[in-house]
Amino acid sequence: MDVTEAIKRRRSVRRYTGDPVTEDDVRAVLTAAIWAPSAGNAQPWRFIVVRDRALREGLVEAAHGQRFLAEAPVVIVVCADLARARRAYGERGATLYCLQDTAAAIQNMLLAATSQGLGSCWVGAFDEGKASELLKLPTGLRPVALIPLGRFKEPSPPQERRPLSEVVEYR
Repeated sequence: MDVTEAIKRRRSVRRYTGDPVTEDDVRAVLTAAIWAPSAGNAQPWRFIVVRDRALREGLVEAAHGQRFLAEAPVVIVVCADLARARRAYGERGATLYCLQDTAAAIQNMLLAATSQGLGSCWVGAFDEGKASELLKLPTGLRPVALIPLGRFKEPSPPQERRPLSEVVEYR
């Protein structure tokens, strides 16, 4: 699948079959993530692959009851390494660039999952403190997103997109 097709096919999937996701599938998604651009090539990301059912249930609680996190066989927790970003760019690296960098990695993950026929969803609505405590993350590792990964039950129709004429200005 070419990148334009993957972009147009990508959906936020919230219904999973529970069928297993292979280690090769996970590795392909993570490989796409690490090829994302980052400020100064700092690569301030860390990825926690969660397969354990009890931990996925804990992430449901941290994510305000979003049950589909437990239904997906894998949840990848995308974290920003604040110290790594700070070393490269000071406070701006730790408060902004690392979030931009992890966002680029997340988009690569979503597109890679789509190209492999997997469903995923970018979950940002969760309690960072609860997630950090549950996963025993060290200080300075900030969870930025939860990415469930699995086989989807049914494809979703595309959502409406605003036309370019509404969102683009030429000067």
